[in-house]
Amino acid sequence: MKISWTTIVAALSLLATAMVAGPEARAGQTAASIEYDFVTRPAGLPADFDAPPGGGLRFLAIKAIDGFRVDAALWEPGGKAPAATTLVVSVHGSGSAYHGNPHAFLSPGLAAKGYAVLGINTRQNGDKVNTDNFFDVRRDIEAAVYTARALGYRTLVLHGQSLGNIQVQFYAASNWDPDIKALVLTSMFANLPWKSRHLLVQDEENWHQLAEAAFKSLRDGKLEAVLPVRMGWITGEKVPLTGQHFLTYRWEASSAADGTYWIRRIPRPMLMVRDAGDAIIQPFEPYMLLSAATAEGSLVPSVKLVVLPNPKGRSAAAHGFVDNRAPLVETVAAWLAEQRL
Repeated sequence: MKISWTTIVAALSLLATAMVAGPEARAGQTAASIEYDFVTRPAGLPADFDAPPGGGLRFLAIKAIDGFRVDAALWEPGGKAPAATTLVVSVHGSGSAYHGNPHAFLSPGLAAKGYAVLGINTRQNGDKVNTDNFFDVRRDIEAAVYTARALGYRTLVLHGQSLGNIQVQFYAASNWDPDIKALVLTSMFANLPWKSRHLLVQDEENWHQLAEAAFKSLRDGKLEAVLPVRMGWITGEKVPLTGQHFLTYRWEASSAADGTYWIRRIPRPMLMVRDAGDAIIQPFEPYMLLSAATAEGSLVPSVKLVVLPNPKGRSAAAHGFVDNRAPLVETVAAWLAEQRL
């Protein structure tokens, strides 16, 4: 077998090029990644926080693309492969968690109906409430969505409770991924910056003090620091918050937490559910969202609003549907079935 000098020279040239270029030119490098691991049951969960009969409950630690750890719980129905199962990515409200209401009963309730649910703790859960930057939470949702895909799920629904409602709206409006088929919003406010100023705070002097402190934190590069001024909140008390939270959630000129803006930009069907006894979400707020979703030019193909009666009257606890557990599960499951999901 004869090998020409031309062949030898060409081979040596390729080898020299590869050696000079280094390993980074020969193999792709990872700039950032989303990772997950299954972990043991976290300490401190309620004893009755468990899987439904015939189903499963597993726990995960997910690393978002910016390195933040997202703790998660995965409820799965028995006897169904992920590829044949609709999975709901569920996002909690202010300072809550995947084991708070209504997730504590809605998630296993949906699993009993044949749906999987991946509930996550976002970076504003627990004592981190009112400290986050609105735009960072999308990374937590993104991490959950990609984890669901990696687990084999091909049909996804986004669910947001209370503050989570605006976070999933923002994600769905800016990510038109074809496997995200629908949205479920529960205990949803309409326009958080307006609500914060005119319903929660109702004190113009305090409001301007908050703005002044937040802008100072921006100028000083200390957006993650707790402000020296406290803000009126849903509980009626004044609570601490950071500059980045105020500017991205509460300040009307810069907040992104206005559902009347985002909802009409979501090209997916959606269900909205409110407990009639909810003392935190005012009766008119869902109708502001409904009006925006059905306005001329809206991308929403269909939207349904359900108000669950509550003979016990108004209470803060009704925000979590504690008096309407079974009706909430039935309402969500029936609507998903109507959507053939």
